[in-house]
Amino acid sequence: MRVAFKFNMQSHELLKEVLKKTSAKQISADMGLSLSLIYKWAEPPDDGTGSGANNPLDRIEQLLRITNDPMIAQWVCERAGGFFITNTKNRPHDYSLIPSTNNIVQEFADMLGVIAVAAADNQITPTEAKAIRRRWEDLKSVTEGFVHHCEEGNFAAIKQEAEKRA
Repeated sequence: MRVAFKFNMQSHELLKEVLKKTSAKQISADMGLSLSLIYKWAEPPDDGTGSGANNPLDRIEQLLRITNDPMIAQWVCERAGGFFITNTKNRPHDYSLIPSTNNIVQEFADMLGVIAVAAADNQITPTEAKAIRRRWEDLKSVTEGFVHHCEEGNFAAIKQEAEKRA
């Protein structure tokens, strides 16, 4: 499922859009919360002009800001069937792409190595499955970051990512 998303959307605006497609009564019942609270989440915050309530999205944003830990975003993304990649700032082109492409190849080789070791006995344990998942997430992150930087023409950021992993 591909979702079109306005990146400058406020949390209450997003929830208002969600409530156009999902029953507020169902959300209320499933979460054990009052229907009025669900509707308040979709209103602007109570800053003297609105009557909205601090919604769960605002709480997640606050938690991210306080902890500065991307694992929270990764957890949310995994629950939605995806994965989290941070956006980077553009920098001038000053880097050869060869080491970066080698980094992706190495990440892929590392993932295949984990798979080969796990499958050697013709079965995959839950611990081995977690290790494979970790390597897969690392590979997706490195590759997505590389593609994003290429699309932006941001080859300096590719160099920095390769140096961090070295």
